[in-house]
Amino acid sequence: MLAEAKSNLPLEIAHVLFIDIVGYSKLLIDDQHDAQQQLSRIVRSTNEFRVAERDGKLVRLPTGDGMALVFFSNPEAPVQCATEITKALKNNPTFELRMGIHSGAVSGVTDVNERSNVAGAGSSLRIN
Repeated sequence: MLAEAKSNLPLEIAHVLFIDIVGYSKLLIDDQHDAQQQLSRIVRSTNEFRVAERDGKLVRLPTGDGMALVFFSNPEAPVQCATEITKALKNNPTFELRMGIHSGAVSGVTDVNERSNVAGAGSSLRIN
């Protein structure tokens, strides 16, 4: 029965930007908080993020030391977003980021907190 339920999930191609803060666990708690807030502010200010969010084509997933941004629009959206983030950090390099991009099939799921999430090949690969 579980196999049947899985086969009925609608699949979409997603373009995922994985972001994490290098050395996050070595930072003091206050510095972790500040880095997360700064990263979130920078990401939310990017044009690609704002357009995808406005159009309902974005799922945002916190990962503790960063985030995954799942774009359901243009395959170039995560690349453009990463470029905008890199430019913003050049002006204020308070921490380093590791970013990776992957595209693949995913389906929408609801997580334990009843928030939007994704599952599938498009979300499982991490490129450093």
